[in-house]
Amino acid sequence: MARKVTDGPVRNKERTKENLITALGEILKKDGFSGLSISRVAEKAKVDRRLIYDYFGGLEGLVKEYLNNNDYWNIHPEEIGNIVEASKADTGKALAYRVLEDQFDSLMSSEEMRRIITWGLSEKLPVLKELDLKRENIGDQLLREVFDDTFDHTDKNFRAMYAILMGGVYYLTLHSKMQENPFCGIDLQQPSGQEQIKKALMQFIELVYT
Repeated sequence: MARKVTDGPVRNKERTKENLITALGEILKKDGFSGLSISRVAEKAKVDRRLIYDYFGGLEGLVKEYLNNNDYWNIHPEEIGNIVEASKADTGKALAYRVLEDQFDSLMSSEEMRRIITWGLSEKLPVLKELDLKRENIGDQLLREVFDDTFDHTDKNFRAMYAILMGGVYYLTLHSKMQENPFCGIDLQQPSGQEQIKKALMQFIELVYT
């Protein structure tokens, strides 16, 4: 019986790519975007810096791969049909809350995700703009197919209301971890404070659908 091959050029390449992506994430988590460089990522991953060019075309390509693998917005285009169908029963009410809750939990729990958001707000890089546009396009498709018809003949601008809620989640999560201070007397460092925010988000969605 032939021995199973567990190594080789393809496997080694994929392992090296994973190591480089992991190394970039560790640097980003510790030092933010200002700490990223080809030489530092290569040193962290313990590989020749030329491999970053060979496998990713350079630092920007590596960053793009990292962002695609780690972005909190994990709804893929091929999943939208099933999401739309599942949302018909309550015209998207549960989905509206779940997206906010998932965003809140992801940003509260992941230093890397908060770094990505901060990076996107402070740097005009094509790769970050592309990621933001990808999120926007998927979000716009969900809004069109799930929510627009529900609120089309009402006096409620759901998109604007939802934008304010999502923006609030961004700011609260970033503020709570960067400053570590309460906001409006609510300490998001504590589970009880986080639950207060989630409860308020649910109440806002209930009001929108009233």
